[in-house]
Amino acid sequence: MINRNFMVKVTDAKLIDIKKALQAAGINVRSIIEVYKEGEEKSQEGEKQEEQ
Repeated sequence: MINRNFMVKVTDAKLIDIKKALQAAGINVRSIIEVYKEGEEKSQEGEKQEEQ
């Protein structure tokens, strides 16, 4: 058996959605790890500062 690692970049997808899609395609998923998030999403801390 050969183990392989891939990096997938997605837009507006959750880990569980990616896992389900891969499994539906017959791909055995050992693990999924989010390594980096980028974009315009506000942090909770930033939202709290704006409210005050």
